[in-house]
Amino acid sequence: MDALITAAARALVAGDPLGALNRVALRDDPPALALRGIAMAQLGDLGRARVLLRNAARAFGPRDAVARARCTVAEAEIALVSRDLGWQPKALEAAQATLERRGDRVNAAHAGYLRARRSLLTGDLDAAERAAAGLDPALLSPASRVGHALVAAGIAMRRLRTAVARDAIARADAAARQSGIPALAAEVEATALALEVPAARLIERGGSRLLRLDGVEALLESDVLVVDACRHVVRGGTGIVSLATRPVLFALVRALAEAWPADVAREALLARAFRAREADDSHRARLRVEIGRLRAELQGLAEVSATADGFVLSPAGGREVVVLAPPVDEAHGSLLALLADGEAWSSTALAIALGTSQRTVQRALEALAAAGRVRFVGQGRARRWLAPPVPGFPTTLLLPAPLAGG
Repeated sequence: MDALITAAARALVAGDPLGALNRVALRDDPPALALRGIAMAQLGDLGRARVLLRNAARAFGPRDAVARARCTVAEAEIALVSRDLGWQPKALEAAQATLERRGDRVNAAHAGYLRARRSLLTGDLDAAERAAAGLDPALLSPASRVGHALVAAGIAMRRLRTAVARDAIARADAAARQSGIPALAAEVEATALALEVPAARLIERGGSRLLRLDGVEALLESDVLVVDACRHVVRGGTGIVSLATRPVLFALVRALAEAWPADVAREALLARAFRAREADDSHRARLRVEIGRLRAELQGLAEVSATADGFVLSPAGGREVVVLAPPVDEAHGSLLALLADGEAWSSTALAIALGTSQRTVQRALEALAAAGRVRFVGQGRARRWLAPPVPGFPTTLLLPAPLAGG
């Protein structure tokens, strides 16, 4: 490798893409193309960066398997930053395996870190933990160690382990200082802020208050009966009942929990669960059926008893009853929370991250755009969606994922 290529590579590691381009901007050999692609990515021109990296990968010969794998890793990182979650993760796994076989442990570790980041973004915490656990942070550059620590922090935050998250953020801060890259320090600061802003809203006995993440952790470790509107589960002690696929039942139990210890009139339950403005006998019959199903689901956690006017929730063991809700109730809250990270998302990437169909996401985006809540740039497959930060929403590090014990 010649002196200019070496100097350009060192400039990129130091976060100086302009310095790298000054050395290789006029060169079209494969190493220069790869370095130019990485430099353009650091400058934010992700489309041009991907073209340069693909050209570099094609220009490297069959014997340059390591160089081709490095280009694949760089392209995977660009896809992750640009929220192109449709990019095939198997290509990154293959590149990581090639780098490990050829002894390039540093870039193999970086590939593993990228796999962990993608899994965290899509809410697959188990895969993210496995990918992160197989990495030796000592092999990573200071910049990548920042990302590795932030992945660990993100996993801990979604698992509601705030002490572990704070330790990981402290490691990320130390690595960011060592790297000397201001953008990384800002990213660490933004992640640390997620521990201080409201992560949920507690509703109890007719009142409500905001909770930070450590408050949510303490609540779920207590012995109260929690109707969790963030994950659509009911939990009391070690017992957990998921109603994520039973929206009517969850609407009923949330209404009962918000009114506890008072009862809820039948007309109010009909309006809440079935959106029935004028209830008739068929609605009342259906309510009786759904209440019976709810009783069966909550067996061992709570009873649902009939009163003169409606129904009342009676928790087992004399527990208190609370509702844990998002800090801001929105029809498309999870979608807005993802968009609030400031990145440009495709509808395909949003569907992957939320675990739903692309058409469902497209309908939600169209509704939000009509209301002026989101905007798009580009057309067709190049269309990307953005939204301004939404006050009161948790960081996307908290979405989407099951809560601890879920």
